[in-house]
Amino acid sequence: MSEEKHHHFLHHHKKDEEQPTGEYGYSETVTAEVVTTGEDEYEKYKKEEKEHKHKQRLGEAGAIAAGAFALYEKHEAKKDPEHAHRHKITEEVAAATAVGAGGYAFHEHHEKKKDHKDAEEASGEKKHHHLFG
Repeated sequence: MSEEKHHHFLHHHKKDEEQPTGEYGYSETVTAEVVTTGEDEYEKYKKEEKEHKHKQRLGEAGAIAAGAFALYEKHEAKKDPEHAHRHKITEEVAAATAVGAGGYAFHEHHEKKKDHKDAEEASGEKKHHHLFG
């Protein structure tokens, strides 16, 4: 291959067909700087806070549902002694799922609190809730 190819971001450029350059060998580029205002950051953090609150509620609902199913299986284990072992295993799985969902809700609660704090800082309205301060 006498033609040398350069690979750049999945585009193939032949060496002879390179982009024209300026007078000193540099191509002319224009850059634009985007300045984010505190209002945009505030809105971003408030949106994330809302998403975390929604996920927290879903985690809580999942924990309640799994806990209720675990109690149901515990009742079925007593009611149906022939299949009690199967019901006990299902009860333990449901209980573990309830604990996991509760942990997820707890995690999302802390993420929500963090985003709330970040939103306050972005808006510049940091509120102190101290008794003597």
